[in-house]
Amino acid sequence: MSVAIMLPIHKPVMLAEVVEALQVQPGKRYVDCTLGSGGHAEAVLRRILPDGRLLGIDADAEAIDIAKARLADFKDNVIFVHGNFASVHSICKANNFLPVHGILFDLGISSLQLDTVERGFSFRYDAPLDMRFNREDALTAADIVNTFPEEKLEHLIRNYGEERHSRKIAHQIVRNRPITTTLHLALIIEQAIGQRYSRIHPATKTFLALRIAVNRELENLAAALTQAIDCLEPGGRLVVISYHSLEDRIVKQFISEESKGCICPPETPICQCNHVAKLRSISRKVITPSAVEIKANPRSRSAKLRVAERI
Repeated sequence: MSVAIMLPIHKPVMLAEVVEALQVQPGKRYVDCTLGSGGHAEAVLRRILPDGRLLGIDADAEAIDIAKARLADFKDNVIFVHGNFASVHSICKANNFLPVHGILFDLGISSLQLDTVERGFSFRYDAPLDMRFNREDALTAADIVNTFPEEKLEHLIRNYGEERHSRKIAHQIVRNRPITTTLHLALIIEQAIGQRYSRIHPATKTFLALRIAVNRELENLAAALTQAIDCLEPGGRLVVISYHSLEDRIVKQFISEESKGCICPPETPICQCNHVAKLRSISRKVITPSAVEIKANPRSRSAKLRVAERI
């Protein structure tokens, strides 16, 4: 019953732009590193028939189940993997899926996760502080909130959430332990910094920081991007959609660095790094959703798409 309800409301972000950026062609191989509900994957699969194949990876087992139902008509052309994209190269190798012609990362949280109350990603509902993409992982948001030292909490909230009130928030969290639910934490954050007249809730940045920390999102992204290059054949496309500045900065810097030859410091008279350019930036300027898409799907408004090609 839940699958039947979820499928129609799924709206893949910048679908047409993604398909164009990947240069999807019949008979070729593609990897969707963040399969989610299968929206992007479905569009790719329709264009690679009859002999093309897609490998879909997701850390969330529930997302895999929903994608399997959505993509049932393509069962002979798709491989599903419950795993973390930080191991994308080893996953492709284990499935005899190398090299590939395109790799997609649609980062951030899915509507499925955000709207499932018991997952604890949102302060719109009262739920346990969980926030794990993969429920088999040990660390939860409650573990961080209730066990991290105040200084470490402040550092996490400031650096991952870009929250200027991180010291006040961390102090209030430690004072009010134990904290076990989303609404309890949101209330404590409001008390720490006051109810501001802003378009975003006072707890938004702290919840983002906790989610990033629980799922090691930035570390996993950096690892996956490096491996993605080795998965792509020459001419293959790397396409990444990010939703906040920290992700986009990592992607932008990675593409920039891998598009250069020597990356030695400017003061180095002779190259010592022997670095060879492996990518060519395709999207010189970041690609964002159209006004029409943002109106139809407000959650797409912060999306940024970058594209690079394997040399």
